[in-house]
Amino acid sequence: MTYRNPPTTPRKSATFDDYTLSEIRRAAATGIYDIRGGGAKRKLPHFDDLLVLGASISRYPLEGYRERCDTGVVLGSRHAKKPIELKIPITIAGMSFGSLSGPAKEALGRGATLSGTSTTTGDGGMTEEERGHSKTLVYQYLPSRYGMNPRDLRRADAIEIVIGQGAKPGGGGMLLGQKISDRVAEMRTLPKGIDQRSASRHPDWTGPDDLEIKILELREITDWEKPIYVKVGGARPYYDTALAVKSGADVVVIDGMQGGTAATQEVFIENVGQPTLACIRPAVQALQDLGMHRKVQLIISGGIRNGADVAKALALGVDAVSIGTAALVALGDNDPRWEADYNALGTTAGAYDDWHEGRDPAGITTQDPELMKRLDPIAAGRRLANYLKVMTLEAQTIARACGKNSLHNLEPEDLVALTIEAAAMAGVPLAGTNWIPGKNGF
Repeated sequence: MTYRNPPTTPRKSATFDDYTLSEIRRAAATGIYDIRGGGAKRKLPHFDDLLVLGASISRYPLEGYRERCDTGVVLGSRHAKKPIELKIPITIAGMSFGSLSGPAKEALGRGATLSGTSTTTGDGGMTEEERGHSKTLVYQYLPSRYGMNPRDLRRADAIEIVIGQGAKPGGGGMLLGQKISDRVAEMRTLPKGIDQRSASRHPDWTGPDDLEIKILELREITDWEKPIYVKVGGARPYYDTALAVKSGADVVVIDGMQGGTAATQEVFIENVGQPTLACIRPAVQALQDLGMHRKVQLIISGGIRNGADVAKALALGVDAVSIGTAALVALGDNDPRWEADYNALGTTAGAYDDWHEGRDPAGITTQDPELMKRLDPIAAGRRLANYLKVMTLEAQTIARACGKNSLHNLEPEDLVALTIEAAAMAGVPLAGTNWIPGKNGF
């Protein structure tokens, strides 16, 4: 008589899960690494791991419909003759023309202007649609120097020197040939239809001493009018912030690894950098140690989605946040209305990340003239403005619940963490305790 074990449910490996197995097969079949857009998809400590402590007996809340809660912020007041004054502490991150379509860049400018905030050029230069519809436009100065010229530097309202990006700190950008149209090629001085890869570092400096010289050069070109930002990927936020400040930056921008990109290696997106939450407190500490907190403004980006994220980031000490992926979704990216088209590309609306291929059904991350017609920049700009309005109202609601008449009065004392990891990263107590991991020798 043969003895048989009772049947069991097949068990799959947590290490070699379905996605990992599919990636091994893809690599074995093609011999090339995977390229995609977007940000990290792995679960990371984030703002959801923090909770806000509203007022009760020990704190006095404000009435939402009768008592004011200020949202404005001034950026670049350290050296610039004309610092930027924004109505809300939520800005639009740099996303290039080339990566995005012309109508998408126009829509970002329209939405930001309606909301009283700024938008940013990205790699590849300044388009007339963007400049014409952006009341406040930040010009990105990148290692590639694509489209860079003194005229546009002077036409901008601020200049952002990009050292790194959250999705790929230490890596350069990519723009595949199918997105290099006649216009993109002309703006970037590139051959049409040929893959382009941007440099990972600036060609004319090797360290912070050279950065100081570059900042002075840009100030001279713009007659000391424009605020100078320095943007870094979330890798070593304490030292990068300190060096940016010592080099003369007016504003420091730190992009965590939840930040998106138009195109880079999957292995880069998922394994290089630090979570946005882990970047904030070291950067704030660097500013405090230098006596420059609130004198040099700090902007954080990477996975900001709603007003709660904004409020928590400000409570940890930042002056403003920046959004990229969320702004594209507000315009209409990954919209289920185009689900059939996404399915035809072998994906689904909520997972589409092949922005580099230039076949975006929403007409946003493409240079295809027919697809671009699907995006109405006026309507898309209104959607973005609506989204920014809701984010601001949500952040105000939280601030008033904490008894604060300004978003910038939120503080770490208003927060607790749900996990030990988040408590350690944010430097706030674990919920239900007064314990901050890593403090007082514990």
